[in-house]
Amino acid sequence: MDEITAQELKERLGRSAELQIVDVREPVEFEICNLGGELIPLGELPRQVNRIRRDIPVVMVCHHGFRSAQAINYLTQRLGYDNLLNLKGGIHAWATQVDPTMRVY
Repeated sequence: MDEITAQELKERLGRSAELQIVDVREPVEFEICNLGGELIPLGELPRQVNRIRRDIPVVMVCHHGFRSAQAINYLTQRLGYDNLLNLKGGIHAWATQVDPTMRVY
């Protein structure tokens, strides 16, 4: 599984690189802190898979990187996606390494 660090994601966003961010946490977690992007809770993924693009890199995000890894495994093994990146350490890594003003939980 391909991963991207919080710092690498920050650099890509700074270059205005075209990518999609998909957050697979629950709505209450997304309200606490998020990177923007699209909220598709892990349990909703099979029903909302049509929202995930195949033509640009997609960064999957969760709290620490475990649920997003599950999402990537599902999407690659079952549906053949090959453009997915897991945010290593999840939103927590972003908050501790890139944006210390972001709320953590």
